[in-house]
Amino acid sequence: MPAVLDMPSILDSAPETLASFPAWLAERRRAAWQRFLETPAPKRGDEPWRFASLKQLDFSGYSRKGGTGGSPVENLISRSTGLESPVAKFVFVNDTLVHSESGLPTSVVCLPLDQAVVSHSDLVRAHFMKQGPRLGSAKFAALHEANVSSGLFIHVPDNVEVEGAIEVHHWIEGAETAIFPHTLIVAGANARIRVIDVFHSADESSPGLAIAVNDLIAGPGSKLDYIAIQDFNETSKVIQINETSVARNASAIGFILNIGGSWVRNESLSRLEGDGGRSDMLSVSIPAHGQEVDQRTFQHHVKPGAYSDLLYKNSLYDKSRTIFSGLIFVDEGAHRTDAYQTCRNLFMSDDAEANSMPGLEINADDVKCSHGSTSSRISDEEIFYLRARGIDPARARQLIARGFSVEVVERIGHEATEELVLKFIDEKYTHIDSIGA
Repeated sequence: MPAVLDMPSILDSAPETLASFPAWLAERRRAAWQRFLETPAPKRGDEPWRFASLKQLDFSGYSRKGGTGGSPVENLISRSTGLESPVAKFVFVNDTLVHSESGLPTSVVCLPLDQAVVSHSDLVRAHFMKQGPRLGSAKFAALHEANVSSGLFIHVPDNVEVEGAIEVHHWIEGAETAIFPHTLIVAGANARIRVIDVFHSADESSPGLAIAVNDLIAGPGSKLDYIAIQDFNETSKVIQINETSVARNASAIGFILNIGGSWVRNESLSRLEGDGGRSDMLSVSIPAHGQEVDQRTFQHHVKPGAYSDLLYKNSLYDKSRTIFSGLIFVDEGAHRTDAYQTCRNLFMSDDAEANSMPGLEINADDVKCSHGSTSSRISDEEIFYLRARGIDPARARQLIARGFSVEVVERIGHEATEELVLKFIDEKYTHIDSIGA
């Protein structure tokens, strides 16, 4: 197999654009690189980076790499396991497609992004990174746009329902490798689609960097479910920017599981753009061993009569750290808005730290909005109850933490996907036990 090819740092120079790319994308990449250079780096005192560890934003040692190093492609493909029978499956290694299989209806477009921008250029252009980032990472969204060359584009036409789920695996291979995965999903009117992105590291010690972006467009009356399972090793850094738009009578679920990464930044924005639209923003994070998870959210109610519900839960071990900052924003005229926001933290260690900043800004009448955050420890009574039934204290604590997360997982509403998510959660607890939390 080819060895890893070392490339200049992602910060050194503008990335090359493939000759096959259309002119509009070449121009977008060029403009994005210039915007990256001109946009100031976050600094202490910037509200979107309050409580953040800004020292983590040094990406100077990371580069794009082609090929593979210590892990042959066949090995990574065989390790890309998930659902028993996905309707389609794709495997990327360092942003290069190495495996695909599909049983999708012929009317559904499901292609690697570098192919889709050629064969469906106008469709991709209409939706690609249409919303500007507003939660703090504009500089890094520009770096992503300047470098993105692959990922997955999915278009489901009006009235087409995809049974099952599309499963996508993204691997980082090689030390100090940077990847820029992009998922663009467009669900037409009354369409139905479910996509699962799984993010892996080829080994447990090589530091990597992922700057990932999702564009999720739920058309009128459609149902779009997106599940991200972030399972990078604990030496990697991650920025994930999730942009969702929900049209009239549409429903979108966005679920994020964070179990990997040394430093993780999630930015999730959901725009409710039509009466009867619904957005469920869900997340489970289980940091340990000094991991840090920083999550910023924005529930933007643009039109009247829409519903949004955010539920984030964190189980914190050792000296881990979480940050949550969320805002429900109701535009003028967005009457009959129904919006909820809840962040709950469960401390599994006296040394863990959780910072929560929920917020509301309401500019309309006749709305129902609530927000809140709680932090707690497992009570002695809960441990005593399980010990009385023959369960040792360590196992009892793990069972309680798992149960704490299950409420969020069950909101996915698809049994096979929920089982897959719980499998990764259980593997995380096994990892915690093996190191000794």
